[in-house]
Amino acid sequence: MAKINTFYILLQAFLLFYLLAFSALTQANQSPDPKALIRAAMEHWRGVTSYSVMTMTVHRSDWQRKMSMQAWTKGDKTSLVRVTEPKRDAGNGTLIKDRNMWSFSPKINRIIKVPSSMMNQSWMGSDFSNRDISKSTDVIDQYEHQLIYSEEKEGHFYYTIESIPHDDAAVVWGKEVFTIRDDFVMTRQQFWDQDSILVKEMNALDITLMGGRTIASRMRMNKIESPDEWTEMIIDAVDFDIDLAESLFSLSNLRNPRQ
Repeated sequence: MAKINTFYILLQAFLLFYLLAFSALTQANQSPDPKALIRAAMEHWRGVTSYSVMTMTVHRSDWQRKMSMQAWTKGDKTSLVRVTEPKRDAGNGTLIKDRNMWSFSPKINRIIKVPSSMMNQSWMGSDFSNRDISKSTDVIDQYEHQLIYSEEKEGHFYYTIESIPHDDAAVVWGKEVFTIRDDFVMTRQQFWDQDSILVKEMNALDITLMGGRTIASRMRMNKIESPDEWTEMIIDAVDFDIDLAESLFSLSNLRNPRQ
């Protein structure tokens, strides 16, 4: 009888080990491809096309200013952003097509092409860079991506991905770290320098169902060294997958808005 009991104990232990191993293997096999997850998050944010109304708040220790703006996107390489308020800034615009970027200021009535060397400079005095506004997808192909952490909370899985640029990539960051929810909402993006020091990060403060999909409707970008200085972008309204004329994304329309 003792031998039989020992046999069943060993059998149960083996079955338990097998089930735990199988469960771990299954979870590993179900882990998303990190590169595909970043691509999906960017496509989820932009849609095939999109139109949005936004409010940007730039906060500093001794002053704060707000701007209202409209934005149109088409695919992952074309977008137009135009300021509508306040009156002194109305008409300022930014056009991105492929790897090219132009800005327009009504005060000087001039279109200026932004050189690639200035893509990491501040956009309209905010904590967002020109590259942040362009939502560049270069990170997808110019970086190596690794899933470093995942957790389940509040009914969602959150995946943290470390993205390190290839040796020949023309980028300024030493690495970027993304946290993406299982419904493709990007909840955090961190920017680390070449010395592995965290420089700035963007966090989703509100996640809302808008335009038929769940998106980060309020995002805050701040530099780590200046936690009391930040820029918030609030999505007031958004529509996805709408008809947009190609002429919308032209230098002529940037200077003389027809939409």
